[in-house]
Amino acid sequence: MTRTDAWGFGADEPAAATGGCRSYESDPAAERGHGTPPPSTPPPSTPLPGGPDPAVPTTTGRRLSARRPGHDPQRIARAALTRILEPGEETTGRWLRDMGPVALWHALADDSADPPAGATPAKIAGLRLRAARARPTADLDTMTALGGRFVCPGDEEWPRQLDDLGDARPIGLWLRGSANLRLWALRSVAVVGARACTDYGAHLATTLGAGLADRGWTVVSGAAYGIDGAAHRGALAADGATIAVMASGVDHAYPRGHTELIGRIAEQGLVVAELPPGDHPTRSRFIQRNRVIAALTRGTVVVEAELRSGSLVTARRALALGRFTMGVPGPVTSSLSAGVHQLLRGEAAVVTDADEVIELVGSIGDLAPERHGPTRLRDLLDPLATRVLEALPARGTADTVRLAEEAGTPRDVTQSKLFELLSLGFVQRCGDRWELVRRAETTGASRRGGA
Repeated sequence: MTRTDAWGFGADEPAAATGGCRSYESDPAAERGHGTPPPSTPPPSTPLPGGPDPAVPTTTGRRLSARRPGHDPQRIARAALTRILEPGEETTGRWLRDMGPVALWHALADDSADPPAGATPAKIAGLRLRAARARPTADLDTMTALGGRFVCPGDEEWPRQLDDLGDARPIGLWLRGSANLRLWALRSVAVVGARACTDYGAHLATTLGAGLADRGWTVVSGAAYGIDGAAHRGALAADGATIAVMASGVDHAYPRGHTELIGRIAEQGLVVAELPPGDHPTRSRFIQRNRVIAALTRGTVVVEAELRSGSLVTARRALALGRFTMGVPGPVTSSLSAGVHQLLRGEAAVVTDADEVIELVGSIGDLAPERHGPTRLRDLLDPLATRVLEALPARGTADTVRLAEEAGTPRDVTQSKLFELLSLGFVQRCGDRWELVRRAETTGASRRGGA
């Protein structure tokens, strides 16, 4: 049976893990994370609204949220866990893999339930405080009202390359926008960089975003000030595809100054978040957001970054996941380029435009155009004509005999080449002597005036 790999392309063999991580699709324990929970931990029943929940005894009166029509227990449990667990924690990710979402939510929501293996009392106490305010069906209904949705591992729209994160993969993703996340992520590039960028950096990010979008690639970034916003705007200006990965809920625009931009992305592209509606960003959530950007895309381009920069975290995570890592060089005197230059001294590749990015991340044949300096007419001369031309003095004249001696060519050959040079406009004749013509010409293929 034909399977698809992590990027959605056909493969005749069972899907294998990419980027050095095992495949969740071939791991029965992982399949329980969105499929059938393990038999040894039967899921609690999910009552209809208004009814009691006899399967979830508690000492505080808390009960799991009621099930709404159209919301299956696995999806409800994952939605609840996005409000309880912090993104990217591998410990809680192992709990989720081992127990499944329904059993894990039950263990965290019920004070009388056995805690996950290895959990400290302090950790469980904090998570149960969060579980008390989890209202997953309300969050799911809020997303429906916003025209959004909640995508879980195993869904058709789930980008399977996120499974490369192992136990740090997202519990689920909240989305705003009508596009298919998995299909858009198949041809996607992250463009990230400094918030307090220079005009040079903003120009490059906008140009990169527009160039990638114009070539049919999705531009992914974090909707922050500076490079992120410029990359998004470039893609939008080209009527292209762009994805904003948020460190807050998808309905909580951050930064506030980008409320309009994030709204445009939701209309024309996709807004993605691990956190449920209304949740706010924190410093650690920005860092964890970067791992999603790195895993979701085929490559990451850094445009301006200081030596301590979240953008470098994204690039190094992309490198660890086996993705392409690229950097746009800047002035060596600029501290905002110091981090990029440090990255380029390692395993990152230098890129200067969208064509060079696509040459790395694209398919066979997606080559950047060759670049040449201006071609001068004298570059087209044959070797003998070039030797005769170079024999002419920079100032003054010389006769044919003198030029033949200087060029080391027979007199008749020298005479023939001089007439060729005369017809091409390189030399002029002064009686029986020759001199250079003062001019500077290039072929029509060269660029003039910066055009």
